[in-house]
Amino acid sequence: MKQTLLIAILLSIHLSCFAQKSVLLAKNLIDGTGKVIPNPAILIERDKIVGITTRDKLPKNSIVTDLGDYTLLPGLIDLHVHPNLSVEDYQVYHVKTSSAYKALAGLHRVQDLLSAGWTTLRVAGDGDVGYANMEIRKAINEGLFSGPRIYGAAHYLSVTGGGGDINFVSYEQPVIADGLVADGPDQLRKAVRNEIKYGSDWIKILVTGAFMSSGDNPNNVHFSPEELKAVVEEAARRDVPVMAHAHSNEGIKMAVEAGVRTIEHGSFLENDAIDLMVKHNTYLIPTLAIHLYHTEEIADQKALQKAVALTNKTKEGTYTNFQLAVKKGVKFGLGTDFIDWPSAFSAKEFTEYLKLGFTPMQAIMCATKVNAEILKKEKEIGTVEVGKLADIIAVKGDPLKDITELERVKFVMIGGKIVKNEK
Repeated sequence: MKQTLLIAILLSIHLSCFAQKSVLLAKNLIDGTGKVIPNPAILIERDKIVGITTRDKLPKNSIVTDLGDYTLLPGLIDLHVHPNLSVEDYQVYHVKTSSAYKALAGLHRVQDLLSAGWTTLRVAGDGDVGYANMEIRKAINEGLFSGPRIYGAAHYLSVTGGGGDINFVSYEQPVIADGLVADGPDQLRKAVRNEIKYGSDWIKILVTGAFMSSGDNPNNVHFSPEELKAVVEEAARRDVPVMAHAHSNEGIKMAVEAGVRTIEHGSFLENDAIDLMVKHNTYLIPTLAIHLYHTEEIADQKALQKAVALTNKTKEGTYTNFQLAVKKGVKFGLGTDFIDWPSAFSAKEFTEYLKLGFTPMQAIMCATKVNAEILKKEKEIGTVEVGKLADIIAVKGDPLKDITELERVKFVMIGGKIVKNEK
């Protein structure tokens, strides 16, 4: 028995030494660290990058994919997506659709995002009474379907009457809210434990009201300091970070002081909150694409009138404050607030980052290297370097000259497997 096991181990080692390597060739590589490498040859074995060399040093018998004058980049990471929500009236969509349907529709959506170059996603909670997004992740991880890497929260935690509650039905109607409603430190501790029990590796909390939900105000703070403390402390017991939906300046400050890892949206950020974020090394995920989509693509939707009006009223001031945050050193990740729009639209987030003062290289790094650091997965993803997972995309032109090239991704590889090649 021992001899058979030894032979099997030796055979496995022998075969691994002769595993066939695949090679990616292109004109340039933007590696995610701030460097541009001309004429790269990226060596890939199984799911990892094992070398970055030149065309004249390729291994014999390797499988070569030559992308010609294309530009290679690390797979993009979106830190704020909602695969199970609708672009229109998401709170009605939540009531009309089952968790099973949302899992199927959500799988389709994340596969579309993968095809658009987003190889890793963080779900910022979803409007689902079950755990559809966690089931999508499980099915992908088990190899039942191809799809992006998924991290995140099953639900967003809300107080009664908050942005995750349904505030447009009478008290006689026993409707389950789209968020996970909990009040007081004890209920919130229980909610955090349940989220982790069923697969959440992040906790999402709605500290303030929201732009899109009915019956609440994004300028209002919904959580008490005691409730925020309970959420962050309980999550920390399990090494799970917290992302905080926070629009109002006061809500941002409370969340930062409580110890959240990321502030989502941050629409009404002011100077004192900026300074606090710098002090605490708290990341900002401003989610600009969602407002762009609402105001430019579907502004006539009746259910979006609150969001559209607020965006038009506050956008100029919000961008001014974000520009100040960039100058003062707030760390920006990148998330789009994706809600079932055409997958190529997500890359418009990069164009908005240029308006905040980022260079194209800095904007790309926000969606690659920095986002991987936020996820604490920087040893695995986020840059094209030896030892990292082979999550690599390609565009036809040069995104450092025209950032909109990222809206037209032509090649996608995840874990060494090519899932899209339009070359």
